[in-house]
Order: sequence, then structure tokens, then C-alpha cells
Amino acid sequence: MISLVSEYTDGKGRHARGWLFFDADCKFCTRIARGLAPILERRGMALAPLQDPRVGALLGLSREELMLEMKFLLSDGSQYGGADAAVALAREIWWLRPLLWISKIPGMMEILRKGYRQIAASRSCAAEACPTSEASKRA
Repeated sequence: MISLVSEYTDGKGRHARGWLFFDADCKFCTRIARGLAPILERRGMALAPLQDPRVGALLGLSREELMLEMKFLLSDGSQYGGADAAVALAREIWWLRPLLWISKIPGMMEILRKGYRQIAASRSCAAEACPTSEASKRA
């Protein structure tokens, strides 16, 4: 596994406390990532695209596995994906804490995971217009 210390530093050369990896090909994801960038930076964390070739090696995942969902990696090696990543991120950002509290309700994590998977599966559609729905409108 690639060392976090050697490979992932923030833009100023400091070692980040954590990394949020997002799909840079998704406009919806990129818009959210841009909004989170200054918030994460203030907390010593950084963003990087899932498409960076070092990310797969760092997380030990294939390209297909990487592109299923966002990933959140902490400097202690803890890694989370999808809804679990959102909840882990909520531990770091005070105003996201309600998501953390909601996740503690019995059965709620499975609902959050299912909801996240549905959004991730149609994320290109969420950004603007879904190519499949545009094609069906013309048919």
C-alpha cells in the first residue's frame, strides 16, 4: 500500500488529516466537492478525484470499485465509502452532525446506504439532464 505520508499531502505540502475522493467526471459530485473544499481545508483535510491513478493503489481498490461511490480516508488508515463516508465526514464537520445522529437510529444506516446507492447510480442524471431520459423523451 502506498504511504499516505509520501503520496498524499494537501495543496500546500502539508500532510492532510483526511482525504475525500470524489468522481471528477460527475458535475453533481464536483459541485459538491467544490463547496466542501474550503470547509475541509480549514479542518486539515483535502479533496482528490477518484480518477487519480494513485487513489486505487492507495485504497487497494480496482477502478470499477473506486467509481461506485465517494471514498473518505483518514490519516489513521480508516476508510469509508458511500453513505458511510458521508457519516464519517459528519463526525468532522459540526453542522453535518445531524446526519451522524440520524445514522444511530436502528435501521437508518441501511436506509442511508440504499439512498446513497440510488443517487450514485444516477449521479450523471442528477447533474443536469439524464441521457436516458432525454432519449426516451424523443422516442
